[in-house]
Amino acid sequence: MPPTSHNPNHLLTRLEAAKNLFDPGSPALIAKLLRQLSKLSFTDPRQLIRLHEALLFLRAFPHNPTLVPRIEDLLNTFHQRIEKLRARQADMSLFDDFDTSGIAGTTMQDTLSFDVTQWLARRIPRNVEIAWQDYWDDYQAERSRTTTWPRFIPLLEEDADVEANIPWSSWLDTARGRQDSLRWLLTRFAQLPLSARQQAELYDSLHLPIRWKLENLKLSRTRNFTRPRRFYFHTTPLLQRSQVSLSHELSQPAPKLEKLSLSAGESVINAIRDVMVVRYRELYGTTLGDSRTVVRADLGRGVVMHFWGLPPTRRLPLRAYLAGYTLKNGVPINYIEAIGLCEWIEVGFNTFYTYRQGETAWIYAQALRCLCALTAAKCISIYPYQIGQNNDEAIQSGAFWFYRKLGFRPGRPDLQKLCEREEQRISATPHYRTPPRTLKRLAEAHMFYELPAPGQKFYATTGSWDTFSTRNLGMLVNRRMAEKFNGDIHKIRNASVAAVIRALNLNPARWTQAQLESLENWSLVLALIPDLARWTTHEKHQLLKLILAKSARNELPYLRQTQLHARLRAALLRLGS
Repeated sequence: MPPTSHNPNHLLTRLEAAKNLFDPGSPALIAKLLRQLSKLSFTDPRQLIRLHEALLFLRAFPHNPTLVPRIEDLLNTFHQRIEKLRARQADMSLFDDFDTSGIAGTTMQDTLSFDVTQWLARRIPRNVEIAWQDYWDDYQAERSRTTTWPRFIPLLEEDADVEANIPWSSWLDTARGRQDSLRWLLTRFAQLPLSARQQAELYDSLHLPIRWKLENLKLSRTRNFTRPRRFYFHTTPLLQRSQVSLSHELSQPAPKLEKLSLSAGESVINAIRDVMVVRYRELYGTTLGDSRTVVRADLGRGVVMHFWGLPPTRRLPLRAYLAGYTLKNGVPINYIEAIGLCEWIEVGFNTFYTYRQGETAWIYAQALRCLCALTAAKCISIYPYQIGQNNDEAIQSGAFWFYRKLGFRPGRPDLQKLCEREEQRISATPHYRTPPRTLKRLAEAHMFYELPAPGQKFYATTGSWDTFSTRNLGMLVNRRMAEKFNGDIHKIRNASVAAVIRALNLNPARWTQAQLESLENWSLVLALIPDLARWTTHEKHQLLKLILAKSARNELPYLRQTQLHARLRAALLRLGS
């Protein structure tokens, strides 16, 4: 057996343990281990991945200032280790898993959306291409080419509509000339006389596989850290879930939210796109974030969060939307999503695998502090997926109990009783663990956290929003369309808008296109309210302000308007529950 000073597994195990040691000798031990590991030539991809993740964690949660330059130097040169490994013809597929992708020196491939592909082609033009060899034999993709490419390749229909074995590459190469094929295609789609959403839908139908080489780029997961305004160094053990009181954190003064300039906002949106694309992730709000709406919150302990909304043309029909992400000492460690109506918001929170042992509960509490300050929400809801519905990883990690111990409750009475029975078993039997089948049952419905009104307790057993869903509203609208309009979306839209214009006595002749779309979307729901015409003049005026606010530059005032309209809130709860 090789000496321990040259045994990669032994040294990596010690480094992984030292991440969570905070005695006076820990920094020196970590520095020694880094020196020893830096001298090794790794031949096992798994060992190299372990080193990579340990370095990233230590960069996000450093013990002292002297360690940071050593860690950054190892990360900034990490691509050289990958290149040596590739030269040895190692199995590089291990670097392409969901939690290990994005390491400098590797190559990635995925079918990206139109918006992300456009952005990536601008971001790293020399490193991105279409993976043609994985595309030409795709039969479904060929059908899409047949219907789409004739839009910008003259006379292609003469061949594609009737002939077999179409020489697609010859048609494309002839049409594009010396231009790069990806840039040429993206330009052609962008020139189509369609809305941005329609252009994206048409492009996405092609299912083009895109390949991008990370080399030693800053957008790689290895190097997409930044230098924070000030570092926070950990000299004591990291905060555990048991040390975090969500009720205490949410009772603190609202965090200061700094509105960023347009250029600073653009930098943030580009940064989160970097973060997501190297992790094979696309989130609606990170792909389409509005750089004009970005805010920044410095929350202490080296934690900075950014939040933003959507541009008016890409918003959801009814709910307001926010996305965000967290930097820990300049290292991106998670992403956040919040979708709300009235005082209710659904929150998605995903900490990247590398950082899940790093003060996750406290950071989650800070995210909720920011979201409540931004939205004035009083009811926080967790998607079933977050706690294990069709999510094996959440079941294995016991995600349900993470939220439960912070104060969340199941939204269904039967699951609340099951939860209480499990808590009794856990209390009576110290080594008891909730079986996976029970965790899957507990993940069948949303969990809720109700912020109290003065004099109330936090642990409510039921709430107004427990059974509400905008999906329920959508199903009601679609049932009405099927029954009264023969399934015709144009007829139900026109009829609903006409009915709401009459009920509210509106004259939208000078409204913008975005305002008209907001009116159309809301009319589908408002037409379900039988007494809408009998609402008071004040209630109708409030409703008009709300509809117009939906398409304003910032969507958050719209969300506040939905909170102020008591009669609309009651109607929504009645229809959507």
